[in-house]
Amino acid sequence: MTPTQLNQFSGQRILLVDDDLGFLELLSIRLSAAGFIIKTADSGNKALSLITQFLPHLVITDLRMDEIDGMQLSKLIQHNHPTLPIMMMTAHGTIKDAITATNEGIFDFITKPIVDYPELFNIINKALTLNAGEPHQPSPEHWRSAILTRSPLMENLLNQVSRLARGDASLFIFGESGTGKELIAQAIHKASPRHKGPFIAVNCSAIPEDLLESELFGHIKGAFSGALSHRKGLFQAANSGTLFLDEIGDMSPAFQVKLLRALQEQQIRPVGSDTSLPIDVRIVSASHHDLEKEAASGRFRMDLFYRLNVATLKVPSLSERREDIPVLANHFMQHSEDTYSYIAKGFSKQALELLVTYDWPGNIRQLMNVVKHVSALSTTPIVPVNLIEKVLQENPNTLQGLKEAKDQFEKDYLIKLLSSVNGNVSQAARLAKRNRTEFYKLLDRHHLKANTFKQ
Repeated sequence: MTPTQLNQFSGQRILLVDDDLGFLELLSIRLSAAGFIIKTADSGNKALSLITQFLPHLVITDLRMDEIDGMQLSKLIQHNHPTLPIMMMTAHGTIKDAITATNEGIFDFITKPIVDYPELFNIINKALTLNAGEPHQPSPEHWRSAILTRSPLMENLLNQVSRLARGDASLFIFGESGTGKELIAQAIHKASPRHKGPFIAVNCSAIPEDLLESELFGHIKGAFSGALSHRKGLFQAANSGTLFLDEIGDMSPAFQVKLLRALQEQQIRPVGSDTSLPIDVRIVSASHHDLEKEAASGRFRMDLFYRLNVATLKVPSLSERREDIPVLANHFMQHSEDTYSYIAKGFSKQALELLVTYDWPGNIRQLMNVVKHVSALSTTPIVPVNLIEKVLQENPNTLQGLKEAKDQFEKDYLIKLLSSVNGNVSQAARLAKRNRTEFYKLLDRHHLKANTFKQ
């Protein structure tokens, strides 16, 4: 393989592990000359401590070493970093060693001394291609650009996303509320072969049960009161793309049956229709519930759980990735919708220390709300620690974001308006200074039916 062919991997990080210092130095020089960023470790213990700091794209380790040998090291690496490819080297290579290594998940097995460097580069190229994704994928900078992190836990998660996104299997994202599960779902979509198709997200817990079937499957005109025209469901809207079903654990048992049938048959039937329609979507679902436990207890269908959960991605809580708190806090301050009207531009050292040590039960969503709150209240460019303390004492975990507050106000307004006119849409639209079409769209957005307000 020529240097030109290796250019696509210039800057990729490789960790070399060998207790032969002379060979380690020689291999480091050869790989550095090819454009790789190299770190070396002369023992398994040093390699383990370097991985979380260096975040390599590939590990190349000797098989025979004192204390921790290559096979033991690979098992320890795979436990914490299951998507990190590992290549094994040995001067004592045998067919038995090679079979054992590949059965244990080692990417490839090479013998020392290395004399065929083009072949070595070819194997490295294959390993990095596997870890980085297929050529048709968007660049890593693109698919993960919305996720800010310095956390090894998050990097490990993103490595899994990169690998799993290439297929078309249904994926389940498990994590506490506010951890950014939808961002992970978007990253899966952007890194997948479906990235040119639509990404449609729906929060299953926010839609009343009697509207969920219509929302997902669509309906025909006259299917029910208020169905004034044909409407495509979100499965159709997401055709050739990805449908993200958030908080799927809150879905009723009755609708779980309908969803399972749609996924098994790859068809949906709009409400009121006698005809089924084919669907071509990838399903990514998420919940803050442990669906395996929910299924075991009978609160969630086990067969639907297995259909949705070909692989699980666990999103760490904010308290598990504290190194990201300063990055996220400064980002929220600099990118607030109302930044232009606030004088706050940063945090004092003590304020940042408090943010980093706080438990954040509401995770990233809570941090964002706190930052927006202190940005609005601060009378100085640098936010002091006492202002952070004041806002945290007010239980900001229950504080709504601006968009959520606006949506709630709009919904409350529509409810009061419809109640005052006994569900008469024409009167309500006139009072709201909207035409009937716009007014019906508002009702649809908030899942309200005018006839429920008729006395």
